[in-house]
Amino acid sequence: MRLVRNAGVGLLAGALGTAAMDLVLYQRYRRSGGKSGIWRWEFASDVTSWENASAPGQLGRKALRLSTGHEPPPEWARATTNIMHWATGVGWGGQYGAVASLASLHPWVRRVAFVPVVWLSGYVVLPLAKVYKPIWAYDARTLRDDLSAHIVYGAVVSAVFAVLTKEER
Repeated sequence: MRLVRNAGVGLLAGALGTAAMDLVLYQRYRRSGGKSGIWRWEFASDVTSWENASAPGQLGRKALRLSTGHEPPPEWARATTNIMHWATGVGWGGQYGAVASLASLHPWVRRVAFVPVVWLSGYVVLPLAKVYKPIWAYDARTLRDDLSAHIVYGAVVSAVFAVLTKEER
C-alpha cells in the first residue's frame, strides 16, 4: 500500500515540478523577446505541424507511427507535444515516489541523485530515438540552462513529496 501511495504522491509532485520548471523556461522565453502569453506558450499553441513539435513531441510521433503503422496527421502534433511533455514530468515524479518506497537509501541520496538521472536521461533516450542531438553537440550555456531548469523541477518534486509524505528532511 505504501508503494501505491508514494507513487501517487510522486505523480502529483511531478506535475507541480513540471509546472515550476515550465515557469522558469517561460521566464527565459519572455526575457529573450518571446511575446506569447503563458497559456499559449505552455500548451504549445504555436505547434501546428510535426516540423515545429518539440523533441518529446517528436518521440510521441514515432510512438504513434509504431503503434498505428501510419504517419499521424499534423493536427495531432500539438496534443502529442503536450501529452508527452506532461507525461514525462508526471511520470518521473511517480518513479521518484516508487523509488522512495523501494530503496533503502537515505532520502537525501535520492534527492541528490534525482536531478542528474532525469536530466541525463533525455540526453540518452532522445538521441537514441533520433529526435535530439547527443549531449556533446550542445554548448555549455545550453546545457547549463537545461540543467538549471531540471534542478528546479527536482527541488520541487522532492520538496512536495517530502511535505506530503511527512518524510524526514
